[in-house]
Amino acid sequence: MRHWLVLPVAFAATLVVAAPAWAQRVSLADRVAALEARAGDTSANVDMLNQVNQLRQEILALRSQVEELQQQNEQLKSSNRSQYLDIDGRLNRLESGQGGGGGLELPDLSSAPAPAAGANAQAARGGRDAPAAAPVAAAPADERAAYEQAFNALKNGQYTDSARLFQAFLQTYPQGSYAPNALYWLGESYYVTQNYARSQEQFLSLLQRYPQSDKAPGAMLKVGLSQYGLKDLDGAEATLADVGKQYPGTDAARTAADRLRAIQLSRLR
Repeated sequence: MRHWLVLPVAFAATLVVAAPAWAQRVSLADRVAALEARAGDTSANVDMLNQVNQLRQEILALRSQVEELQQQNEQLKSSNRSQYLDIDGRLNRLESGQGGGGGLELPDLSSAPAPAAGANAQAARGGRDAPAAAPVAAAPADERAAYEQAFNALKNGQYTDSARLFQAFLQTYPQGSYAPNALYWLGESYYVTQNYARSQEQFLSLLQRYPQSDKAPGAMLKVGLSQYGLKDLDGAEATLADVGKQYPGTDAARTAADRLRAIQLSRLR
């Protein structure tokens, strides 16, 4: 009888002893699973953090590009304003008939006055012919009319028409009295429309053919500005510096010095 009682008690004691170990194993498995789940969450968080950082870098790069484009846009606006103010100011002086524009007004090609009537009469009484007036080179009426037609187109902002008319003028009157002026304003017609290559070509032609022209300082200035428009910064700096050396004290030299400083400052940024 005792033997049968001992067996159930021993079995129960075994269960009591084994229960904590089994429970401990179950708890440990749960903890491992929880840790693995946390590790998975951490990896996802790291990936998300990396994506956020990448997006931040892209946003910073885009902001930098936007700021650079805004700066370039402001420089372009400033350059365009200067260009148009430059030509508008000179054309206004032309329209108002003011001098001092560096030879920008229409050349005065009127003929010399005829001798006085009294002098002719006195010569006739003395049996001598009146001395002939010295011949004065004057542009033909059709040459002046053709030039004024092209120039008026430029003043009215019809730059394509003015370029075409100045080209036609130079083909018809390549050695005419207005040829230096026509070359200058043809270059200006191209410059205002930002055709810097053709503009530079006309101003260089003026400097080569008419180095003593009163438009030479302005032509050299516009060569430098055309080079700047073509992104030839080294050439622009050299040409603008030469304006001050060759034509010191002129309006063109002062403008060239201002533009040269602006270019040099922009290259330091």
